[in-house]
Amino acid sequence: MKLLSASVLAVAVATAPIAVHAEYSAGDEITVLQGFKAGGGSDALAQLTQPFLTKLLGVDMVNQYIPGAAGAIAWTRLAKQSKNDGGTVSITNTPMLVTNYIMNDAITYSIDELTPIANVVTDPGIIVVPSDSPFKTVEDLFAAAKKNPGRITVGNSGVGGDDFFSAILVEQAAGVKFQSVPFQGDGPSATAAMGGKIDASFNNLGNVYGFVQSGDLRALAIFTKERVDFLPDVPTLVEKDMNVVAGSSRGYSAPAGIPEKAREELIAAFESLKTNEEFKAIAKERALVLDIVTGDDYLQMMKSMETDYKKIWKEIKSDVAK
Repeated sequence: MKLLSASVLAVAVATAPIAVHAEYSAGDEITVLQGFKAGGGSDALAQLTQPFLTKLLGVDMVNQYIPGAAGAIAWTRLAKQSKNDGGTVSITNTPMLVTNYIMNDAITYSIDELTPIANVVTDPGIIVVPSDSPFKTVEDLFAAAKKNPGRITVGNSGVGGDDFFSAILVEQAAGVKFQSVPFQGDGPSATAAMGGKIDASFNNLGNVYGFVQSGDLRALAIFTKERVDFLPDVPTLVEKDMNVVAGSSRGYSAPAGIPEKAREELIAAFESLKTNEEFKAIAKERALVLDIVTGDDYLQMMKSMETDYKKIWKEIKSDVAK
């Protein structure tokens, strides 16, 4: 199991005037469960956020990578096996956190068994292809899919994730059918696209931005209402008369019932990041769109997603099963 201390990651962060708590009431170390392999969107969030949290809380943050079952192994451990003493949290990815148990009755955790702490980023969905791909535009990709139904391979971060659902919504909007290829996270999906092992990857902007900038991947379309400043030449699907606006939100949650003092300290640390200019600058450099929502508001965000995706799954379930 790969372990990576946020104190090591902190070396890459310039010293800044961040207020440090004398002592986090739940201890001097926080274990962070990650449900995906290193190098994906969850890891990008950890590397952005945890050097600052280390200073703010006066703790070491130790990542444990537990990939599998689209994050459900880590989130089941968080909800049902981890101590609720404030010493363990997990990066929680929505909508995948809720779509896992909406789609699969064998997954038994729920958001009611968690203490949502804070959402940090909402990362727009994007379609990328290898740099040498014959698909120069999103229209080229759709045309090939129409000509070869079910043969154009598109990667996603796992069944039930935002990329998985985005691909289905795009198929419906464009009248095409892809061959879905699930991976254990965004990183492996992007790597497969760069290596030409799949025709395209439905991914997230923050995860592939550097590869697009370096020319290793080509971006065809982004799932936002308007074009983003980071990639001004990449069209939205809304521009193509397809109402597909989607992405992945990533934050932190603890098991249900952690001490209230620890909960308040964690929430205060994330709240302070809203006004931390160094933090915001680094997020911008990495094309991570900040969307900090804390405490009860984060819980309501999850509840709303749960309601929305139950409805979406009910509508598409029979088509997905075909």
